[in-house]
Amino acid sequence: MIVQATIPDYLMRQAAEVAERENTTVDSIISIALSSQVTAWQVRDTVEQRAKRGASSDLGAILAAVPDVPPVLGDEK
Repeated sequence: MIVQATIPDYLMRQAAEVAERENTTVDSIISIALSSQVTAWQVRDTVEQRAKRGASSDLGAILAAVPDVPPVLGDEK
């Protein structure tokens, strides 16, 4: 599929610089960037949907189920 989009000059220059540095095409850089952003939006939507299913009144019961033991070595900070 071919999509035409208006991209600000400064952003196009940055994409071209990255493409050259990564030895790929500007089209590839734009596709990767778009894919990354779309995924971020999808993750945000998923987290929001899951958060709506939860209730803060359940937090006490959830925390009570966590064992009261010292942290694993390296996790104590």
